[in-house]
Amino acid sequence: MIGPRSARHFDYLLLLLAITLVSYGAVLIYSAHLSIYPEGLSTGHPLVKQGVFALAGLGLAIAVACLDYRIFGHLAFRLYLLAVILLGAVLFVGDAAYGSTRWFTIAGQQVQASEIAKLLVIVALARFLADRQRQMDDVRVFIISLLMVAVPAGLVLLEPDMGTAMVFGAIWVGMVLMAGTPPRYVLVLAGILAALIPFAALTVLSGYQVERIGLFFDPGSDYLGGGFNILQSEISIGSGGLFGRGLTEGSQTQLDFLQTSTTDYIFAVLGEELGLMGALVLLALFSALLFRGIRAASLSYDVFGRLVATGIVVMILFQVFINIGVTIRIVPVTGIPLPFISQGGSSLVMLFVALGLLEAIVLRHKQIEF
Repeated sequence: MIGPRSARHFDYLLLLLAITLVSYGAVLIYSAHLSIYPEGLSTGHPLVKQGVFALAGLGLAIAVACLDYRIFGHLAFRLYLLAVILLGAVLFVGDAAYGSTRWFTIAGQQVQASEIAKLLVIVALARFLADRQRQMDDVRVFIISLLMVAVPAGLVLLEPDMGTAMVFGAIWVGMVLMAGTPPRYVLVLAGILAALIPFAALTVLSGYQVERIGLFFDPGSDYLGGGFNILQSEISIGSGGLFGRGLTEGSQTQLDFLQTSTTDYIFAVLGEELGLMGALVLLALFSALLFRGIRAASLSYDVFGRLVATGIVVMILFQVFINIGVTIRIVPVTGIPLPFISQGGSSLVMLFVALGLLEAIVLRHKQIEF
């Protein structure tokens, strides 16, 4: 628990930025669902559910902040094992949607296993790397850390969910470099992976994933099927201009041309209705949030805390890049939500838990009595 001497270090701005982002997303969710719920808010409205998840996440963030984050380090092996079990179990008893098996249904609510696993793997990897600071030049440490991430990433790829597998990879790269791994190791691995891309395309990637890559290059080849949403997203953003068409006034959004408009393609709703200026405001909020995360990493007095904060910052940053990249068609469709903005319970709650860990690190950035 925290005492009055440490409570003054609480980063209120970090949570305020997160709440502002959630509120920004709530406005977009409301607009995107206006044609489905013209009567306004009701108990079954997705915006109401999003608000409940946000409140639950905020409560968990404060609860986690009150704990000594080093407790999670002591439980690292068990947390990692839990992540692997969850990802393995969802392949057999999970629910399928949009071509992937990613969710458990608990009490009528979908829970995405990979959202939980990402944070658990960050904690476990941080503990492993922190305990081997004097061995970071050892290739064996590098390989073991890679395998630690490869196992959950491989299970996610079997769902199939290439986007989340890429998030695991980005987290690993950011954390091992922060831990002191020689950059040449990462560069050599990147070269090997690049050389294996043709082989992976033929043997590892599923037909569903290969189709998505093909549609990325030529969405017009199936403009009424898999390429439809890609083209509609481009139309939405292109029509928004500098200031947008106005909230609830976007034709692509309000006429339901955009599929998954409140999840994968919510940035297209923003681009159409709020324009370039609305997008710049969003990016400014994300930049400020990520800088608070970097601040937490720099304040940490131990390597474990610094690596956990680094993993969380990389996770959020990479997901923002991938989601927006899909919407403006610079990366293939991956199904990654826009953090704090997209509709979704598991993602939102776990993001707040991650912020709770950042708060715990900031609160204990000096060795004082608790």
